[in-house]
Amino acid sequence: MRSSCVLLAALVALAAYYVYIPLPGAVSDPWKLMLLDATFRGAQQVSNLIHYLGLSHHLIALNFIIIAFGKKGAWSSAHVKVTDTDFDGVEVRVFEGSLKPGESLKRGLIYIHGGGWALASASRCPAPFTPVRYYDELCAAVAEELNAVVVSIEYRLVPKVYFPEQIHDIARATKYFLQPEVLQKYMVDPGRIGISGDSAGGNLAAALGQQFVQDANLKPKIKLQALIYPVLQALDFNTPSYQQNSHTPILPRYVMVKYWVDYFKGNYDFVQAMIVNNHTSLDVEEAAALRARLNWTSLLPPSITKHYKPVVPTTGNARIIQEIPQLLDARSAPLIADQEVLQLLPKTYILTCEHDVLRDDGLMYAKRLESAGVDVTLDHFEDGFHGCMIFTSWPTDFSVGIRTRNSFIKWLDQNL
Repeated sequence: MRSSCVLLAALVALAAYYVYIPLPGAVSDPWKLMLLDATFRGAQQVSNLIHYLGLSHHLIALNFIIIAFGKKGAWSSAHVKVTDTDFDGVEVRVFEGSLKPGESLKRGLIYIHGGGWALASASRCPAPFTPVRYYDELCAAVAEELNAVVVSIEYRLVPKVYFPEQIHDIARATKYFLQPEVLQKYMVDPGRIGISGDSAGGNLAAALGQQFVQDANLKPKIKLQALIYPVLQALDFNTPSYQQNSHTPILPRYVMVKYWVDYFKGNYDFVQAMIVNNHTSLDVEEAAALRARLNWTSLLPPSITKHYKPVVPTTGNARIIQEIPQLLDARSAPLIADQEVLQLLPKTYILTCEHDVLRDDGLMYAKRLESAGVDVTLDHFEDGFHGCMIFTSWPTDFSVGIRTRNSFIKWLDQNL
């Protein structure tokens, strides 16, 4: 009996040691976040073991775990019709809200989910599992509260495809939706269509927005873009938010850099060098012209830069850019786009979270867009963390998740 108690106490202590991580006092629901982070870390470690054993790619394994064994959604609505179909060969899930009284057409929103270009799609989950779709609740809420049609694009994921195939998928699906006969089928007003996405989905939405404004033949035009804690650049992994939140759940810096390397089918040996900006050091000529476009000492206010110093090595590893030139492509890093492209963009909403390595990507993009004359709404949450908007129902119901979702939907309602 005594030995059993000792063993139990040891197991509890080990579990507490694994779960507990120091968190800023201002972050929303810290103990829930610790438990969520521990669960996600555990899933990552299992998927890495599966990869090491040669059984499957770690991202396929991780996606299977989080989709197959996650909490099943509890949302339901008599006012939203949900249909799985494809737009020009790209899988989509369409959420159709009801018409508002007195209106003959609905608003439309293209939504692009996050997940490091590799996770959160349920399309690869085999029987007998009932897959979780982490974005159904969000998309259904937007469709219902805005009486809108929301198209959630199930673009192909890493490692099945790599950059820029994800962009091609969302462009094909969106162009299909914008056809007059398709808009008519879904009763969507061609003058009230927006694009949106979170995290890697925000990256793809920003890239799509830049691509579409340069297409003179594209009709109708996108009315607005809404970017939720978007990832927008891979040149500087030492912005103040990357330094401040390097180990913060649920997206530490090391994991974000690995997602970038995976997106480009790059070499994992480069990850540590990229973390200290050796890929954009002063001796890497290819990056020289782009550094000014994300000079955070001028793009961010003193309240953000604080005591942090830029990390710009004199010498680095030029081989990284030579082998992964996509790092400097504006289609992967919309923050470094030309000013002439930015000034063509529509009204923009950018949501950022304080406890997120990507915070400054969003803040810098807002500043560059404002300088280009774009109408920008910056919505910052001091207690927010990366990914919080999809965590709105028990047991992963975070107060900041509910508030970010409500704020996002309110802005869409007022502007779309």
